[in-house]
Amino acid sequence: MANQGEDDLVASKTEGFKVGEKKTVEEYAKLDQNDESLNRWKASLGISTGAVLDVDPSDTRRCVIQSLALEVDGRPDFIVDLTTPGSVEALKSKPFTIKEGATFRMKANFKVQHDVLSGLKYLQVVKRKGIRVSKDEEMLGSYPPNTVDKPSYEKKCNFWYFVKRLPADPNAVAQDEAPSGMMARGHYEAASKFVDDDNHTHLKFEWSFDITKDWK
Repeated sequence: MANQGEDDLVASKTEGFKVGEKKTVEEYAKLDQNDESLNRWKASLGISTGAVLDVDPSDTRRCVIQSLALEVDGRPDFIVDLTTPGSVEALKSKPFTIKEGATFRMKANFKVQHDVLSGLKYLQVVKRKGIRVSKDEEMLGSYPPNTVDKPSYEKKCNFWYFVKRLPADPNAVAQDEAPSGMMARGHYEAASKFVDDDNHTHLKFEWSFDITKDWK
C-alpha cells in the first residue's frame, strides 16, 4: 500500500470549537484552588499529585507511544514494543493474524512528559486491495505528565469499528467481531495516527493484518 494521503488521516473538527488557552501543569494546579468542582476535575486528571518523572530535556516529545498490543479474547496479547529500533517500520511487513469471527481490540501504552496533553485522538484508515473500507476516529482523552506513581498510561481502544463495514455480508447485523466467510478473509492494510487538539502528530504508522479461517 502506498503511503496514505493526508486527507485519509485528518481529524474531524467540531464547527465553532476553538482550542482553549494552553497552560502549564503548574498553572493548572494553581487555577481556582478554592473551586471544589475544578479541584475534582484536576484530581481526576492526576494534576497536583505525585512527583513528575525525570525527563531528558533534549527529548521534546510531549507524548511517547511506547507499545501497541492486539487484544483477542482467549489468546495472549500480541505486543509490539515501539521502543525497539525498526519496530514501527516492521508493522506493515509483519501482519497480525486474526481468526474470522474473533472479538478483538487494540490498546496503546504511552507516557506524557513536559506538559499536559490535550485531546489525544487515534485515527485509522483500513484498505483492502487499494479500496478504502473504513475510516475511524476515537478520542482518547487529555492527560497530565506521568508521575513516579503512574509512569505510563494504557488506553484500550475500540479499533474494531472497521469490521462493521467490511463487505463480507452487506445484510449482516454489525457486531464487535472480525467478519467471517470467504469474502471477508484476506489481507488488509491500514494507516494510523495519534494526534492532539493542536493537530500535532505524535505517531504515524502503517500496519497490516490477515483475517483467516483459523489461527496460524
